Amino acid sequence: MKVLEQLAKVVRERRHADPRSSWTAKLLQDGRQRCAKKFGEEAVEAVIAGAAGDREALISESADTLFHLLVLLEVNDATIQEVLDELDLRQGVSGIDEKKSRSA
Repeated sequence: MKVLEQLAKVVRERRHADPRSSWTAKLLQDGRQRCAKKFGEEAVEAVIAGAAGDREALISESADTLFHLLVLLEVNDATIQEVLDELDLRQGVSGIDEKKSRSA
């Protein structure tokens, strides 16, 4: 997970960078809607690669998806650590039970 934490730090630092020289800064400046759209696009590309059984494309698109998730988290003032903490809370709980607890 260290690489995700390092990448999240870079994303956080780019928030104040010049959008003419940083893709990340441009995305963040464009706002939540743009960041969410880009994350969704990358996630769909990963889904398509996975459904097609294209291992290399799945790996590449998954990396893009994770990056854009970090950007989406940043624009919403959330952190990857908060996501990891949530996953920690769910450990040992079956997916079925966890879904039931959300709808209750």
